[in-house]
Amino acid sequence: MNARGAGPALRVAVFGLTVTVVGYALLVAWLAGNAYVNDRAVDHYRAHTELSLGRVLKDASASEDVRVSWTDEAGHEHVQLFTPPSDSYPYRKYGAFPVGYDPTETNPSGHFYDYRESGPRRLDENGLIGSAVLAALGAAGVCAAWARRGLTFRLAARCPGRPMTADVRAGTRARSFHWQAARTPWLVLDDRHWQRVMWHPALAEHWDGTSVTVHGDRTAVAVLPDGTRLVPVGRLHHRVPTRLTFTHVRTAPAHAWWRRAWPATAYGTVFGFAAGFWLGDGTLLAVVGHTLAWTTLSTALWALYAPEL
Repeated sequence: MNARGAGPALRVAVFGLTVTVVGYALLVAWLAGNAYVNDRAVDHYRAHTELSLGRVLKDASASEDVRVSWTDEAGHEHVQLFTPPSDSYPYRKYGAFPVGYDPTETNPSGHFYDYRESGPRRLDENGLIGSAVLAALGAAGVCAAWARRGLTFRLAARCPGRPMTADVRAGTRARSFHWQAARTPWLVLDDRHWQRVMWHPALAEHWDGTSVTVHGDRTAVAVLPDGTRLVPVGRLHHRVPTRLTFTHVRTAPAHAWWRRAWPATAYGTVFGFAAGFWLGDGTLLAVVGHTLAWTTLSTALWALYAPEL
């Protein structure tokens, strides 16, 4: 898309691809970093945790702390109060009480050793890999869409040209997602063909009845009198597109195009944060992961749909 006149479209494409690649890289780094830290914690716990069978010194109900005497591997005796799990049972005097401790500590402090589930648990590596693969498929889809648009532009631009007249219109969607452009530029060619294009400042200087040279049949690349080649979005329509309301374009956008990405970015951030609790388990890993994924996707799709007018 680096042909003459396609500079604004190229900047949007670079923006969208950069957001996609950087967002995916951050997501993978977050998942991989958490997996690494978790593995280290699990390995450290298993390597530095010994089991000692302590002795209950006094009867205790399931809701009371238990006073236990236990001995570490060096032969030192410790007396310590323990809070057993909430689903525990009453402890009787002289009964056995499992104690876990770190033998590398000078004065180790014990903790209740649960045979069913003791210490940190390893993360679901298959789940992490699946999340990374899904994110990769989304990133690949966005990149492929941009590649297809650029290839279509180049192939259509090589086709023989034919003179036509173009009217510039703004197509407004009645309803649209936050990443979809609510208003997008269209060219009405010879009053009977409709081609959506990516915004270019030159459109603000050419209104109804502009003479253009059109290349391509299924997708139309229109060349303005000053040589500007407009990047098409989608196929050439031979009837008025439905679900759109068309109005005349009389002024250029008042703000820089990238400022209009913020609503889509904010929507993706809020939705991703909520999805961390709704679709995930509400942990920091899930919340941050979903937020990164949906923020990236929402912003990248906004760029793909082309900035609104």
